[in-house]
Amino acid sequence: MKKHTPSFCMLLALVGSMAAASAQHLAGPGLGANPQLPAPDKGALLPTVNIAPALGWPEGVVPQAPEGFKVTALAAGLDHPRWVYVLPNGDVLVAESNKPAPAEGAKNVHADGLRGKAMGMVMKRAGADTPSANRITLLRDADGDGVAETRETFMQGLVSPFGMALVGNQLYIANADSIVKVPYESGQTSISAAPAKVTDLPAGANHHWTKNIIASADGSKLYATVGSNSNIGDNGLAAEEGRAAIWEVDLATGSKRLFATGLRNPNGLGWEPESQALWTVVNERDELGNDLVPDYLTSVKDGAFYGWPWSYWGQNVDARVKPANPDMVAKAIAPDFGLGSHVAPLGLAFSDGRMPAPYASGAFIGQHGSWNRKELTGYNVVFVPFAAGRPSGAPVQFLGGFLNKDGKAHGRPVGVALDAKGALLVADDVGNTIWRVVRAQ
Repeated sequence: MKKHTPSFCMLLALVGSMAAASAQHLAGPGLGANPQLPAPDKGALLPTVNIAPALGWPEGVVPQAPEGFKVTALAAGLDHPRWVYVLPNGDVLVAESNKPAPAEGAKNVHADGLRGKAMGMVMKRAGADTPSANRITLLRDADGDGVAETRETFMQGLVSPFGMALVGNQLYIANADSIVKVPYESGQTSISAAPAKVTDLPAGANHHWTKNIIASADGSKLYATVGSNSNIGDNGLAAEEGRAAIWEVDLATGSKRLFATGLRNPNGLGWEPESQALWTVVNERDELGNDLVPDYLTSVKDGAFYGWPWSYWGQNVDARVKPANPDMVAKAIAPDFGLGSHVAPLGLAFSDGRMPAPYASGAFIGQHGSWNRKELTGYNVVFVPFAAGRPSGAPVQFLGGFLNKDGKAHGRPVGVALDAKGALLVADDVGNTIWRVVRAQ
């Protein structure tokens, strides 16, 4: 197996660098079970654009965790790491991925036209426009010091891979256009078998390209997230067919059905430990003002419609969407818990009791950060406490310091997961690092 010389971030881990901060209870509009919603701001011809330019992590600087926790770099120097998945033997898989390249012969035009082109330039400034590595990397920390001394290319040649799920001896990967599978044996550090397609997923222009998956408890089904093709159906509803939804895939047959719809861009998925209900985090629509529309955390009900594109937070009509559809609006249900507007929640991992109080029961959420807001928000990992299977209090910031005082981004959190020892792993796609947060001994 390969051995890699630790980067400066790993050296920080070796000396047990600690980043301590008081837990910050978050307050403001768009938070909680019944957020107060302001009137929509129709806005100007072009949207408010304010995104933190990508800076990277200076030597000696790491994210800030609450007092009593230690932050180390499990691995640094990765290529746009978006998602993490922990295998039963403790190995960590990292999807190094970005948006798909245009199909051969296709024009390189963003799904949102001229406005999309302008946004593409902004995203490049934010470190979000690099070519996709199309790779899954395996990390192994055999000696338990919080630094992966083994790093191997586990799979390559994928199509903007994101979500992963192991069911028995089959590893499933969500590409931008399909779910594929490969055989896996515990301890493997690389896969040479060609992936077999399980089912196609809606793709095309792929405005929201990330596809996540999670397996049911009995391993018979996968649930797959598919984001919308646009902000509010800008490219016509035909381009949204099968999108803004969560699909249920039968692994025995490969057949699938729509499980829930009207979810503009669902990403993280998790089974809440007490109720065993499926939950997700969703990026809502833009360009209605600084404090609209709240992104959210919600349980996912079979057959439910959550409003997109015709309405938001239940039956609040978005008058921009034409033609109107009052019948669909009447069916829309409100989500469970607002996270604030434009925070861009992507990662979701439920605490399973291995974290100390007050983090023993609840949801960790990786928030990628805003672009359509005058004041930056998100760019952190928050914790929402749960009791009796439901959110039970205001969110608190669990991991911060991703923005510097000048509003530039050292990093941006995406996927989160609990590792084999109960530490929180955070994929940072601007800092190109997998951070590990553990209670200090």
